[in-house]
Amino acid sequence: MTSPINVQDHGEHRFVPDAANTRSFRTALGTFPTGITVVTAQSPAGPIGMTVNSFSSVSLDPPLILWSPAKTSSRHDLFANATHFAIHVLAAEQGDLSSRFTRGGLGFDEFSWDENPEGVPIIAGTLSRFECERASVYDGGDHSILLGRVLRAAHREGEPLCFARGALGRFALVS
Repeated sequence: MTSPINVQDHGEHRFVPDAANTRSFRTALGTFPTGITVVTAQSPAGPIGMTVNSFSSVSLDPPLILWSPAKTSSRHDLFANATHFAIHVLAAEQGDLSSRFTRGGLGFDEFSWDENPEGVPIIAGTLSRFECERASVYDGGDHSILLGRVLRAAHREGEPLCFARGALGRFALVS
């Protein structure tokens, strides 16, 4: 016979996620720190970029990653239809680069960038980069899930730019 689970409050705010408490759900999600990336692609109108924290590794063999643009984004369809894209993981000192590719940011205006063999805009100097071919697009509620096969990757030494509880920050080691 098993004993019942002893559930203690511990100062938790408990809820069932629904339309009435999206702020609580968002706050709970914000307790999980993520890295910050800029995703780039080529569109019929020219280079596009978007600051994203919904990036994750999926598989080493084959090399796969994923990211999830919001369906409400004005750039969603451009990214979802792009056959190639690049994920740039930002370093702790690249908060300005993060801001450049948010809604209302300057994007590629007055910004120097390179192009890879597939025509995707490449940003030099980021902490790491994954140049990808779109493998699949899945429905993910109010987001799409874009799965990419990594064609090329690069990285350098440095600290990552982190995002938690609605703010940018640095990773700190715990001793």
